[in-house]
Amino acid sequence: MRELDFLLERYMQQHYADASAKEKAAFRQLLTLSDPALADYLLRGEPHNDSLISSVIARILGRTDP
Repeated sequence: MRELDFLLERYMQQHYADASAKEKAAFRQLLTLSDPALADYLLRGEPHNDSLISSVIARILGRTDP
């Protein structure tokens, strides 16, 4: 999905280099999800049950709170 690619690439360009090791690990874990699951979290606003991954999702979406 192009929308997912755009969001993930933007995060990589703007935040990944400065992210903590834990945030990088959470982002990599997020990338293992299927496109439909990623769409649920990134496009449809479904909450993730892991607080660290939720904070990465919020950062990907440009929000400061998960």
